[in-house]
Amino acid sequence: MLGFGSLSRKVFATPNDRKVKSVRPIVAQINALEPEFQALTDEGIIAKTHEFQKRVQEGGESLDSILPEAFANCREGARRALGLRAFDVQLKGAMFLHQGNISEMKTGEGKTLVAAFAAYLNALTGKGVHVVTVNDYLARRDSEWMGKVYAQLGMTTGVVYSHQPDDEKMAAYRADITYATNNELGFDYLRDNMKGSLEDMAQRGHAYAIVDEVDSILIDEARTPLIISGPSQDRSPLYTAVDAVIPHLQPDHYAVDEKTRSVTLTEEGNDAIEALLHEAGILPEGQNLYAAESTTIVHHVNQALRAHRLFFKDQQYIVRDGEVMLIDEFTGRMMKGRRLSDGLHQAIEAKEGVKINPENVTYASVTFQNYFRLYDKLGGMTGTAATEAEEFREIYGLGVVEVPTNRVVARLDEHDQVFRSAREKYDGILKAIKEAHENGQPILVGTTSIEKSEQLS
Repeated sequence: MLGFGSLSRKVFATPNDRKVKSVRPIVAQINALEPEFQALTDEGIIAKTHEFQKRVQEGGESLDSILPEAFANCREGARRALGLRAFDVQLKGAMFLHQGNISEMKTGEGKTLVAAFAAYLNALTGKGVHVVTVNDYLARRDSEWMGKVYAQLGMTTGVVYSHQPDDEKMAAYRADITYATNNELGFDYLRDNMKGSLEDMAQRGHAYAIVDEVDSILIDEARTPLIISGPSQDRSPLYTAVDAVIPHLQPDHYAVDEKTRSVTLTEEGNDAIEALLHEAGILPEGQNLYAAESTTIVHHVNQALRAHRLFFKDQQYIVRDGEVMLIDEFTGRMMKGRRLSDGLHQAIEAKEGVKINPENVTYASVTFQNYFRLYDKLGGMTGTAATEAEEFREIYGLGVVEVPTNRVVARLDEHDQVFRSAREKYDGILKAIKEAHENGQPILVGTTSIEKSEQLS
C-alpha cells in the first residue's frame, strides 16, 4: 500500500518534478529547430550569433524569447567543435542555470557543457559572463575545451589565473566569456577598488556568473575573507624585547584555553609582567601597563604569550631556511607564504630567533558571500545542493532544481551509516576495508585530520 505522501507525490508530482516538466515544451522547440541549424555552414552559425546579439542589444528582445534558437545554435556548434551533441537533460540543466537557479546534476552528467549553453545565451547581451571554478587547472582546462565551442559560435573566451600579466588579465575580462577561480575573481575585485582610475580596472561589471561546485564556494567557504595587505612600520626590536620577558612568567601567571586558542594573564600575572617590563626598560617608570599609552605594549605581550603557550615548533609550524612556515592541521602540508595576522607571526619569529618580517596592514577585504551577491544574476552547478537548499534561498535567493540523469543510474549509492561511538565507527570502517581488500578492490580512506589518519592506519 502507498502512504499518503507517496500517493500525493504520484498524483500531484513534487515541486521539483513540476519545474523539470515545465521546460519540456522548450526542449521540444529546440529539437524541432535542429535540422535547420544542422543545414547551416560554419559561417552561418557565426552569422546567427551576430544576429542574436543585434536582436538582444539593439532590438531589445529578451533572452527568454531567443533561448530556443540560441540553444539550437550552441548545440550544433558543440557538435561540430567537440563531437558532443547535448542531451535533453543537459539543455534542461542549462535553462535552470539561465533562470538563476542551481542545477543539481550527478557526477558525469556533463556539467561543463551545460554551463556553456547558459554562458553563450547570457553573453549575447555583451556584458560578459564569468564561469567560476574551484582551481586554476579547471579554469584553464574548461576555457580551452569550451573555448572551441565558443570560437565555433563566433565568441571570445578568456581565462584569469594568479600572477597573470595585467594586459593579459584586462583582455581576459573583456572576452565574452571569462573562466576564473573564485579566489582570483575576489582578489581582482579588491585590486580594482584600489586603482586610481576607471581605465586601470580589470573587471568590467558583474552581470552574470555560473559557479561550479557552488555548495563548496557559496556555503563552505562563504565567510572566508579575502584580504589584501601590505607592510606597516618595522617594530622588530619591540618583539624581541618583549619575547625575552615571557619565559620569566610562572604557570600560575596565566590561564590557557585550548578550545578558543587564547591565553589570559591572571591578577598575579598582570603584576608580574608589569614589574618585568619596568625592569627591562620596555615600560617607562611610573607608567601603568593598562594606561592608554601602553596599548601597543599590551598587544605585544598578548601575542608573545600566545606564541609561547599555544604555538609549538614541529606541531603548528616548522622553521626552514630561517623562515617560520605554518603547517595545515588538516593535511599536514606546509602553507608556504601564509602568515598569521595581528603580529602573531612576528611574535613566533622572535621566539625562534629568526629574521622578523614587518607586520602587515589590511588594505582591502571581502568575503565570497558579499562578492557573489554583487552579481545581477547568479547560477550554480553541483552534485550535492539539495541539502543546503534553504541556505541558498535565504542568502542568495537561489532555487535548487534536481535535474534527472540521462540514463537510469546504475551505480549503488549506499546510505550513510551512523554509529554511537568513535570505537564502533572505527570497527565499522575496518570491517568495510577488510571486505573491500578481500574482493581485491583498491580503497581510499578520507579523514579530517592527520591524527585520525594515523589512528586508522
